[in-house]
Amino acid sequence: MKRKHLLGNRIFMALVFVFLYAPIFILIIFSFNAGNSSAVWKGFSLHWYAELFQNRLIMQSVYTTLLVSVLSTLIATVAGTFAAIGLASMRRRWRTPLMTVNNIPVMNAEIVTGVSMCLLFVAFFGLWKAFAVWFNQAQDTFWMEENIYLGFGTLLLAHVTFNIPHVILTVMPKLRQMDKNLVDAAQDLGCTWMQAFWKVIIPEIKPGIISGALIAFTMSIDDFIISYFTAGSGVSTLAMTIYSMTKKRVSPEINAISTLLFGAVLLLIIIINVRESRQERLRERARA
Repeated sequence: MKRKHLLGNRIFMALVFVFLYAPIFILIIFSFNAGNSSAVWKGFSLHWYAELFQNRLIMQSVYTTLLVSVLSTLIATVAGTFAAIGLASMRRRWRTPLMTVNNIPVMNAEIVTGVSMCLLFVAFFGLWKAFAVWFNQAQDTFWMEENIYLGFGTLLLAHVTFNIPHVILTVMPKLRQMDKNLVDAAQDLGCTWMQAFWKVIIPEIKPGIISGALIAFTMSIDDFIISYFTAGSGVSTLAMTIYSMTKKRVSPEINAISTLLFGAVLLLIIIINVRESRQERLRERARA
């Protein structure tokens, strides 16, 4: 009976993984198609990879996407880590409502977040223009720009904003697992608070920080809705470029860039998992 249940569970899991990854495998296969069809195989070729690097629109979109993703990940990881440490040191009656507020952007619909941030930026631009006009009329030594628009800056701010809650939620469990007496012990042995922070707290919560950074990078590089409402007309991410192509016809070059991105993310995950497994073995040997 147990063997039948075990076999049934394995078959069910295999079907689930096939359903999840079959579209990705099809995309990867047809990225090497000699023709421009996504349904008819006409032979193996690297033609679309060569065309990809000559397409300025796609390459500019890839550059913008990677730049925004990397910058937002770094900023959100640092800010989210410090915020999680601050929340963990609070009393429960203060920490609980703040964590509830932190969870709202995670559970909220992305279209609501995108529209609300767009309205916030537009309202701020209106106030900025009124202040700049008054400031320029009041003095002549310094000229302040009156008109500012949606662009790379607003796109980066939006990505940082929706990445920080994910980092906090990832780092907080590691802080709960950490022995709170370690910091006091380090200070009793002569460490300053900053030395205890870098040599005790950060190594203990490092797996959570790395996981939070990976989640933030994945969320940022995959986002479309919030980017669509906050990027303006002068900046376009890869997701926005692909969406604009769907109105006519998706170029096979998109299959190539999607394959490269999937391979890069997969390689990054493998490296991190191998590194964590090695560290776990070293910890087990040290304990033994």
